[in-house]
Amino acid sequence: MSLELIDLVIVAGYALALIGIATWVSREKAGHEKNTEDYFLAGKALPWWAIGASLIAANISAEQIIGMSGSGFAIGMAIASYEWMAAITLVIVGKFFLPIFLKRGIYTMPQFLESRFGSSVKYVMSVFWLVLYTVVNLTTVLWLGATAINTLTGLEMFYGMLALAAFAAAYSIYGGLKAVALTDIIQVVLLVFGGALITWIVLGELGGDAGAVAGFQTLVAELPERFDMIIDRETRPEDFQNLPGIGVLIGGMWIMNLSYWGFNQYIIQRALGAKDIREAQRGVMFAAFLKLIVPFIVVVPGIAAVMLAPDISKPDQAYPTMMTYAPVGIRGLIFAALVAAIVSSVGSMMNSISTIFTMDLYKPLLAKDAPEKRLVMIGRIASFVALVIAVFLAQPLLGASGQVFQNIQNWTGFFTPGIVAIFFLGMFWKRATEIGGLAAVISSVVLSVIWPMIFPDMPFMNRVGFVFLICLALGIVLSFLQKQQPDDKTVRLGDISFKTGPGFNIGAIIVTIILIVLYAVWW
Repeated sequence: MSLELIDLVIVAGYALALIGIATWVSREKAGHEKNTEDYFLAGKALPWWAIGASLIAANISAEQIIGMSGSGFAIGMAIASYEWMAAITLVIVGKFFLPIFLKRGIYTMPQFLESRFGSSVKYVMSVFWLVLYTVVNLTTVLWLGATAINTLTGLEMFYGMLALAAFAAAYSIYGGLKAVALTDIIQVVLLVFGGALITWIVLGELGGDAGAVAGFQTLVAELPERFDMIIDRETRPEDFQNLPGIGVLIGGMWIMNLSYWGFNQYIIQRALGAKDIREAQRGVMFAAFLKLIVPFIVVVPGIAAVMLAPDISKPDQAYPTMMTYAPVGIRGLIFAALVAAIVSSVGSMMNSISTIFTMDLYKPLLAKDAPEKRLVMIGRIASFVALVIAVFLAQPLLGASGQVFQNIQNWTGFFTPGIVAIFFLGMFWKRATEIGGLAAVISSVVLSVIWPMIFPDMPFMNRVGFVFLICLALGIVLSFLQKQQPDDKTVRLGDISFKTGPGFNIGAIIVTIILIVLYAVWW
């Protein structure tokens, strides 16, 4: 039920190899000193395969693997909507958002908001994202990662988080985005292979001599309700509160995904580091196809745990418990895949924290003429400090939590309506002003706090959709109270091409058809 010596050797070998490769790819040519573009945007030279792999590696972490598997145990395949709808969202981001961002040549999302609305919006959103990444995202990834380590080794939670933090810092702080993105292809290969392996093993346990395919058939036959993609309010009222039936496909899930994949710094930063728009779009499409696979290697083991380990104390123990079914040696490989997912996400968040803090707060407020070397050093310090804070906050914030993945969605749902509203206004409506943008962001939090008091029984995802519409309306109305922004503040869509190549278009059609089939089969 724990890791043996050979497992630990495999994990240690992986860790040392990753640190070595990250250091090697981060080296600079003789005479060249790493500048902010090198450190924060990988020199704007990332190829499509690195962008796509890094998008998935940044996204699929302990929050998804352990948290989503736990939701698979508690709710079922319906939780996969977060992943499958993300595939379509990535297509939208690649076609409509990336051309605007890359045309502006930005480093960060707050920088875009400043260029469009003004410095007040930038500072408000910079602080918001720094707090969100540190207090919510980093703490969650470290806590759930430590949960897996604790289940498999018995190591105390705090020391497990400390080990993960030290590993992530060792491979990402020096090299910045380049070190993270170029090693993420290794992380994704290991993640997909390890995830597929654990799925095959647990399904094999269910199928016995008939094998994994029979095991999956057994799972569907014995637990048909766990494969309902659209949850019914009458038969499953508690689950409906998290995934409100058809409202998932036409409501707040879109707002959650557009915010995460389109306007989230630690995700979109990979595409901002692309060589050009075509390379960025190819990378996004690669990531969209990978998203289609994720539920089969993450959610299915959680559903299998309903039959193999029905007595676990918390849903989030489902995936670590399923890992114990793997034989010695293979268990170490799967554990290395889980660690890969965790540290790649931690490294990505650290890099985005350092970018926002340095480029959006430190440089404009404290050191406008600071040399590049100092800015890079400040970025490294900022990411390290955030990591330390997250380690010490994780236990108080998450120690008593059940389904951490669902709790995270609920928390971020307070902010996502305003984020999507302000970016939509800024990108696609010339008349939007600073007052309108701030109103959209601030009203999102206020309304999300008040809403449950007025509509206590409304699922949070439906709340997200309604709050978004109100934030958008407020942003439009209040924009008319202020003089229109000068031309250099608006986004001129006339000189931006939204045309995509045949490869991207064919990929978009294939992704759409696959999703239609999946929902039709498990409606």
